[in-house]
Amino acid sequence: VQLQASGGGLVRAGDSLRLSCAASGRTVSINSLGWFRQAPGKAREFVGAITRSTGGTYYGDSVKGRFTISRDNAKNTVYLQMNTLKPEDTALYCCAARSRDGLHSRDYDYWGQGTQVTVSS
Repeated sequence: VQLQASGGGLVRAGDSLRLSCAASGRTVSINSLGWFRQAPGKAREFVGAITRSTGGTYYGDSVKGRFTISRDNAKNTVYLQMNTLKPEDTALYCCAARSRDGLHSRDYDYWGQGTQVTVSS
């Protein structure tokens, strides 16, 4: 499974941005897709995840109510809609795929390269 994230950029605080994660390869093996982020000097942080079959979602506490994950199975693409962005949301955002059950797990099997999101104050 290969994953490609896109859609990052430089925005202002309060703006919105939508990231995309396109999956290719053996996508039928994917159970859920997740988003993670990492800011310079900080540990990687779980943003949220979605199950491929039911569309069920789960979010990290820092983004609940502001970020929404959705998927388009026909396009093998997952989206991260980010609203009311804050400077502390600045990070490299990566998507990952998991073959096993467990929407709340942080243990993923496949990782894509990230897309940078920078939020200015």
